[in-house]
Amino acid sequence: MRAAVLPRSGQPIVIEQLELGPPGPGEIRVRMLASGVCHSDLHVRDGEWERPGPIVMGHEGAGVVEALGSGVDPVASGLTVGRLVALSWVVPCGVCRSCLAGRSWACAESPSFRHGQDGDGRTRAQRPDGTDVLAYLGIGTMSEAQVVEAAAAIPMPAGTPAEVAALIGCCVATGVGAVTKTADVPAGASVAVIGLGGVGLSVVMGARLAGAGRIVAVDRVAAKLDLARELGATDTVLVGADGTMTAATLRAITSGGPDFAFEAIGRPATVELAIDVLPPGGTAVLIGMTPQGERAGFDVYRFVDGGRRILGSNYGSAVAAIDFPRYAELHLAGRLPVERLIDRRIGLDDVEAAFSRLRQGRGLRSVVVF
Repeated sequence: MRAAVLPRSGQPIVIEQLELGPPGPGEIRVRMLASGVCHSDLHVRDGEWERPGPIVMGHEGAGVVEALGSGVDPVASGLTVGRLVALSWVVPCGVCRSCLAGRSWACAESPSFRHGQDGDGRTRAQRPDGTDVLAYLGIGTMSEAQVVEAAAAIPMPAGTPAEVAALIGCCVATGVGAVTKTADVPAGASVAVIGLGGVGLSVVMGARLAGAGRIVAVDRVAAKLDLARELGATDTVLVGADGTMTAATLRAITSGGPDFAFEAIGRPATVELAIDVLPPGGTAVLIGMTPQGERAGFDVYRFVDGGRRILGSNYGSAVAAIDFPRYAELHLAGRLPVERLIDRRIGLDDVEAAFSRLRQGRGLRSVVVF
């Protein structure tokens, strides 16, 4: 298989030809059809998050089942050869504190974090010289094929486009779920969405699904604001050099501040903005992931005195086996226009260029199409 391999964090992607072994017990082989290029991949590519290497990149993908390993029951799992699946980057262990509390998205013992290594430290893919190559979060979607845990493959409803299924596997679940699950935004509430990448625009769509009364989209790119309006935003704020003016505009539009402010970029300044604009009783929902070690601050007295809240939203509190098919059904019903998030379809050789666009804040979702 051809795959986009990161030799180590901070180095450029290299397209390599790898040997992929057959699926083992409890695993399946997937022929990849689509892989999104996500900002989390960029954090690893640029060395802002340390990950081992060499590693096949990508954690937002979909494909069709090619083969089942032993112990995978096609009837019980719904995993049959030829079935379209979206891949989840968290396979819950089922026994840790988070899993037992029903927070499978927060599983710290997930086999996904071994990045495709088995108990003996071997991987499913190797270079021609025999060097083991990891798979990011156990699914390494930027490859022509992949062997994954059967529990990572979620069967999708018939008619779901592969590119849509891929985005449901990360940015859609993360953004829509932050609204409808993590924050449980009630109908009529006012919402601000700061940052309009794939996740932020998914927050806009989630807020519309939830019946939010006012949805204010905030970004520095006018074209993204235009799309946000088409996806459900009632108001937009074009960010300029003066952050104080942005906060004042947000408060004015929402009669003193939004009930919920979603930060979908992952920068300390925008995290602080989301907290600062809250009215008494308001909630900041932090979705964007900063480089490791970065901190943000806020006025503690004002925060506590106003009974404000901060929520961290990981993966939109997704239970993949339940939520992925539900989001796909909403898409098929015309209520979740996921395809609008895709502005470029690329090949594997274009991944580095897609990362460059992400760094510059240009465009929406690039999707590798196989």
